[in-house]
Amino acid sequence: MSLSAADDAQFQRASDQSLLICFGQEITLDAHERVRKLLQLLESEPLAGIRNLHPAYCSVLVKFDALKWRHEELEQLLGKYLHRLQDVTLPETRQVEIPVCYGGEHGPDLEEVGALHAMTPQQVIDLHSSTTYFVYFLGFVPGFAYLGELPKPLVTPRLPTPRRSVPPGSVGIAGSQTGVYPVATPGGWRLLGRTPMSLFQPNQNGLSLLSIGDRVRFHSISAKQFAALERA
Repeated sequence: MSLSAADDAQFQRASDQSLLICFGQEITLDAHERVRKLLQLLESEPLAGIRNLHPAYCSVLVKFDALKWRHEELEQLLGKYLHRLQDVTLPETRQVEIPVCYGGEHGPDLEEVGALHAMTPQQVIDLHSSTTYFVYFLGFVPGFAYLGELPKPLVTPRLPTPRRSVPPGSVGIAGSQTGVYPVATPGGWRLLGRTPMSLFQPNQNGLSLLSIGDRVRFHSISAKQFAALERA
């Protein structure tokens, strides 16, 4: 692994046709801001032979045409992009409000999460909905946004055994993350509730209601409100 002078970025050869650019090893908004700035630069001034860009919490995986690029050549060119990050202005972030019906059939793990942390279900709900979360990146399935970070008292490991099917709209937590399952899929996150909003939106860029850099707030609704919004 070599160290660049640009923003202390580290380059790592991830495969014969991919290069990983890391901005440290810790999940911080500062590191992720540099991820977003690099993405913006590479999207506005694309390089021929770059096939895909995969952002994560504090890194970007660059997949490239191995017939066009060698790792050291691409690293040198990307270093020039990194030196320009300080001049990049990011767009204003959106704030998205997501209604959630917590507990019951929609949140089958709510009570267990409360018991793990010596909290009542209502205390779990209050904590989960008290925070503004940041969309770090999207992945796993189209429309799934990784949101961080949970309040520390709510940090909880994944389920020992994943469910075979999680209903779309389910709001779960795992480690210090929270997120909403956009489609029915297997999953091991602990489910606190469910939203009637559709997170998977095929007509949107990225197939998602949420985009990297958005800020998200959850608010509690009743089962009656959930049913009315689901029908709307």
